[in-house]
Amino acid sequence: MTTPNQIVVSPVSGARQLSLFIKLPRLLYNDQPSYVPPLDMEQKDMLHPRRSPFFSHGTACYFLAWRDGKPIGRISAQIDTLTLEQPGPRTGFFGALDALDTDCVKPLLDAATDWLKAQGIERIRGPWTLNSHGESGTMIDGQMEPPMVGTGWHPATLGPAIEQAGFSKAIDLLSYRMETSPAAEQANRIPNNLRERLGGITVRGLRKDRIDEDADILRTIYNDAWEGTWGNVPITAIEIHALLKALKPVLRPEQFVLVEFKEEPVAIALVIPNVFDLNGDIGGAPSPLGWVKLASRLLTHDFYSARVILLGVKKKLSGTALSAIIPGLLIDELMKRGRDLPYRTIELGWVLETNMPIRNLIERIVPVPYKRHRMFEKLLS
Repeated sequence: MTTPNQIVVSPVSGARQLSLFIKLPRLLYNDQPSYVPPLDMEQKDMLHPRRSPFFSHGTACYFLAWRDGKPIGRISAQIDTLTLEQPGPRTGFFGALDALDTDCVKPLLDAATDWLKAQGIERIRGPWTLNSHGESGTMIDGQMEPPMVGTGWHPATLGPAIEQAGFSKAIDLLSYRMETSPAAEQANRIPNNLRERLGGITVRGLRKDRIDEDADILRTIYNDAWEGTWGNVPITAIEIHALLKALKPVLRPEQFVLVEFKEEPVAIALVIPNVFDLNGDIGGAPSPLGWVKLASRLLTHDFYSARVILLGVKKKLSGTALSAIIPGLLIDELMKRGRDLPYRTIELGWVLETNMPIRNLIERIVPVPYKRHRMFEKLLS
């Protein structure tokens, strides 16, 4: 028997509670003046065990926090078997942590921690939904900025509540908003004849008739480039193909940038349009008329912003002149593509605060990040 105002945390049970878990942020935050809800359908693709590619190599348990029969918070606890193959403490994750009532944050984190400890986990990190290829970090700065696809929104009170629950900052992820303007291109300072001087460099877009082949190239370069980076988990073939399948209605060849050196793929970037540009006025659960509006906007590619979700340069180029030049070349190409497409801004997001080479390159164009997300961790005795 529970007493009035008592917080109860319990595992998600059954289809109805799973549906509630998926849409709960929209119910919690809908009255916040700066919050724009994502589509429930998009969240379901990310979290539902039968739809999310994470579950091909991971397991998870979802929890809801209740007070007086009303849901007031949620959290996930998950284990990615690919992470368990990495050196160091056996690491599990928490994610999908959402709450306005910060009294429920510690009980939710305790529930996630207890579940992971029972699975033999020695360190907990998060939030990730559900691993490093999903929504990452708790928003610390940027709540009043326009929303961006794939980026979580949280009230400013959530980060401090996680720290008060006994978690420490692990690292911050920075996001930069880059204008596709002549001034920004000039700031990047890529000489017009650079490719000719280097010799053997070509840049191309996505081959829609060979999309599976390009997906494998994208995955290979990305995994090579990010191997050993803090918190990174290799992206699987299932995940990359699921991503491109989900993006197919909005994917244009110009959104994929592949750099080849002497016909060998050496660097990639993938840009996705910001779906919030289209659904800001129709909500997370559109009416039939709302779906018609969304479909019409998708057909006309009526976006004005986009986000780089994958970017990498092969490690074999480390220490060479090419390794210093190619990231700038990718950014230059992205800005040019932004002119060909309707995007006025492109976000370069989730840059590790410790990644000074990339930060220095970006901050020549955009001196200050406009959003900051924080990762937390805790060793389990």
